[in-house]
Amino acid sequence: MDIVIVESPAKAKTINKYLGKTYKVLASFGHIRDLPAKDGSVLPDDDFAMKWSIDKTAEKRVAEIAQAVKNGDKLILATDPDREGEAISWHILDVLRHKKLLKDKPIERVVFNAVTKTAVLNAMAHPRAIDANLVDAYLARRALDYLVGFTLSPVLWRKLPGARSAGRVQSVALRLICDRELEIERFIREDYWLIEALLKTVRAESFPARLMSFNGQKTGRLDIKTAAEAEHMRAVLDGARFAVTDLQAKPVKRHPAPPFTTSSLQQAASSRLSFSAARTMQIAQKLYEGVDMGGETAGLITYMRTDGVQMAPEAVAAARNAVKDIFGQNYLPSSPRHYAAKAKNAQEAHEAIRPTDFQRRPEQMAAFLAKDQLELYRLIWQRALASQMCPADIERTQVDIEARNGETQALLRATGQVTLFEGFLAVYKDNQEEKKDSDSADSAEAELRLPRIEAGEAVDKEKITVSEHTTEPPPRYSEASLIKKMEELGIGRPSTYAATLTTLRDRDYILIDKRRLTPEPRGRIVTAFLENFFNRYVEYDFTADLEEKLDLISDGKLEWKNVLRDFWQNFSAAVAQTQDLRVAQVLDVLNDVLAPLIFPPRAEGGDPRLCPLCGNGRLSLKLGRYGAFIGCSNYPECTYTKQLSGQQSAENMAEPAEIAAAGPNILGQDPATGEDVMLKSGRFGPYVERGTDKQARRAGLPKGWTEKEMNLQKALALLSLPREIGPNPENGKMISAALGRYGPYILCDGQYANLDSVEEIFTVGVNRAVTLLAEKQQKGKSRSGTAAALKTLGDHPEGGVIAVYSGRYGPYVKWGKINATLPREQDPTEITLAEALELIAAKAGKSRGKTAAKGKNGGKKTGKEG
Repeated sequence: MDIVIVESPAKAKTINKYLGKTYKVLASFGHIRDLPAKDGSVLPDDDFAMKWSIDKTAEKRVAEIAQAVKNGDKLILATDPDREGEAISWHILDVLRHKKLLKDKPIERVVFNAVTKTAVLNAMAHPRAIDANLVDAYLARRALDYLVGFTLSPVLWRKLPGARSAGRVQSVALRLICDRELEIERFIREDYWLIEALLKTVRAESFPARLMSFNGQKTGRLDIKTAAEAEHMRAVLDGARFAVTDLQAKPVKRHPAPPFTTSSLQQAASSRLSFSAARTMQIAQKLYEGVDMGGETAGLITYMRTDGVQMAPEAVAAARNAVKDIFGQNYLPSSPRHYAAKAKNAQEAHEAIRPTDFQRRPEQMAAFLAKDQLELYRLIWQRALASQMCPADIERTQVDIEARNGETQALLRATGQVTLFEGFLAVYKDNQEEKKDSDSADSAEAELRLPRIEAGEAVDKEKITVSEHTTEPPPRYSEASLIKKMEELGIGRPSTYAATLTTLRDRDYILIDKRRLTPEPRGRIVTAFLENFFNRYVEYDFTADLEEKLDLISDGKLEWKNVLRDFWQNFSAAVAQTQDLRVAQVLDVLNDVLAPLIFPPRAEGGDPRLCPLCGNGRLSLKLGRYGAFIGCSNYPECTYTKQLSGQQSAENMAEPAEIAAAGPNILGQDPATGEDVMLKSGRFGPYVERGTDKQARRAGLPKGWTEKEMNLQKALALLSLPREIGPNPENGKMISAALGRYGPYILCDGQYANLDSVEEIFTVGVNRAVTLLAEKQQKGKSRSGTAAALKTLGDHPEGGVIAVYSGRYGPYVKWGKINATLPREQDPTEITLAEALELIAAKAGKSRGKTAAKGKNGGKKTGKEG
């Protein structure tokens, strides 16, 4: 039997159906080993030797793979067709060689861009060896990321206590977000006025025109500065005569955009579907790995990690056939369209993201896909199909109108466009937003149809409108716009963007609110530190140049260890230069650089750094174990502190544990609500509280947390629970982490799993959570022989646990020997303990009724009637 190794169980299940009984397909669940998160995993002094370790959660899978290979005839490595996929295959092969299980067994590497039967069987017929260049590129990238993280992060911890780690790409992405915030803070608003006339032709058809010049002076967007000036112009135009002086109609062709790359898909899904980058990739992964379509399982899209914009020749032919079938010959160009990638090394020359079968129209897939899956599939299908269609024919019209009032002359202009032939826009006929293709230069131009106008024609005024406006600062980055900017600068790679953003959020460096990215104070401080003491390593050009070298390694044009040597020589020297830096020196620099953030101007005026409590101390950035805050130079005589959120603390508030061992119970104020956050002691022990009366929110201190080490940051973390980790890739349901009666745990769709420590509540990621849930479910099955509880509701007043189970005839609640079926309309994950108690009581009442009836009338007669 031949052993086939892929990454995911879903992919394994689909491929197993294609290959038949002579193959055994196993999943590695991603990487089976990694560099341990400790010093010494990469050794620059030992020619960059790398020490790998197998994760505990992967040991069982490695054992299963090893046993299968030992008994198998051939090993076929069928992981994803990119650098990470090549690395996973290399790791598996390396582990098996160390276990001496391969001997003379044939080893093949196969790749396929789509999980379809045709693609898989074709790949099996054309195996190759592992691509050493791709593996070298992976090793170089992994070593670089490790060396930066585990060399720079300790410097951060020593010089900026409370800061988290610093990553090679994450730090540059964070700088982009912080730089944009600085632009917004420095922006000075300006007022301006615009003047528009609503005019009417002799045929009584109205159209708008904007004032372009007045007495030979340009009146552009920012040229009319005062209301008086605008009102004077309006009065002149009110009494003017209007006539058309010039009319130009130009035909324009609007061409379709290429099929999606990883980056453009993430951007489109964010702007049109409001999906995060991580959510987009999760859904795309499912569409790629395979969907059950009523007995047939197949991947619906090609591989979703790519910079390539071209489609395979057979896919182009299929798209053209679909265009002709759906829209007709008029929508099909005479020859296929070809696109070229802008990237210098387009993710190992992969195809663009496209449907595996263009005949699977979105409306036909609706029965087999969840709502989010269908929306993303439709986006991909439309974009790929449109890429092989005719351009849209548009006529753009510009009309110049002269206005005269005595000696005063003004020029107004009306513009509009009319679509003469829809071309590729016909694909988006059901969605007007889609028709504004984000990759087209004229996406922001609304389609305005002007009435029939002739040169020299007099037009009448209906009204003159003056509108006041204010310039706006540049918007904060959204996920989509940040990804676009990073791609333009050549920072990172599209396949890593989602993970980069997740890391920044999890480290509390940024806040994602209403799809906008705002740097947290901690992120601003870290960026300021890196810019002032490690500027070269957060420069955009330097990071982009390093990415280019990594691409050249994968292309076989650079030797990976030479790249590491060049980098490490300069980087280690830069780190050494900071060893003698005193924390006071760092704080002096940060006080100056971050002055607008940490010392904002006061409403009443005066020196923003003068302590408002003692009146003569100087405010300065101070660093504690759990982060930075503002404190007075006269400490300990003056105990004034302020949180970096800008919320003022109460006088004599409790200092962080690093400043004072004890103090009053007010820890600070919640920056989101302004409410006091207090540390209190109750009958069940210490707890934190935010707010007052019935609206107060409370959380007890978990085991191991002491009152002495409590501060505002830790209190807010407790009060924010439960924490949403992210959607479960298996079912799309949200996974959350919380603190319960029996300790920290995670929950998804009614299923629980314990965490090892309280700190893990705030750090556990989706992959770790999914593994814990799967292990817990497996343990439940092995103990009872039946499925584990969907949800544990709590204890019955008479003792014993009440839980929700899934049974043969539907979900039910169970207490002891009583099973009560849930009503059909009841969601088993939403039922409360009170509702369950009612169902159990009703079930118990019926059971007693039946028993009593049987005892009275249903028993057998044992003697004669007396």
